[in-house]
Amino acid sequence: MKYLIFGLGNIGEQYNHTRHNIGFDVIDRLARDMEAVFSLQKHAIVAEGRIRNKQVVLIKPTTFMNLSGKAVQYYMQQYKTPLENIMVVTDDLALNLGTLRMRTKGSHGGHNGLRNIEETLQSQQYPRLRFGIGNSFDRHRQIDFVLGKWRPEEEPVVTEKIRTAAEAVTSFILEGPAPAMTKYNG
Repeated sequence: MKYLIFGLGNIGEQYNHTRHNIGFDVIDRLARDMEAVFSLQKHAIVAEGRIRNKQVVLIKPTTFMNLSGKAVQYYMQQYKTPLENIMVVTDDLALNLGTLRMRTKGSHGGHNGLRNIEETLQSQQYPRLRFGIGNSFDRHRQIDFVLGKWRPEEEPVVTEKIRTAAEAVTSFILEGPAPAMTKYNG
């Protein structure tokens, strides 16, 4: 049985290492840890590898954030993967910078990428790891904040928490969701 790990973000140089692309950054860290190499495939940039004895497919959708469900559905069908064997990694404005929150189900919470996945899969019953990006932006500046680069003082926290998020995904794969949530939520 394969595990499909989806990191949400937007493709394009201008979005690299922005708050909204933290899902891509976590996937990149996992790929580095697994020594997996990405290739451009249908609807996504994909890398395959192993974490111990588990087959893992790392997926960065190229459909843009608001159409993430298209890539999730496609790869779930391609690999015949059940919902409990996927993980979606995404940013979250409602969580303080660096806070991680793993759940096996739940609402989209206003996140357009998760909303599209929910609509496409017709389910809220899929695991996700939310990475807190904070919400320190001026009124009516949410889009600029989310699509903006990290401030220099945020970089050390972000780098450390990307590593921790990759560990949380690895724990989800090797130990299961309950132990991973106990260890990494908060």
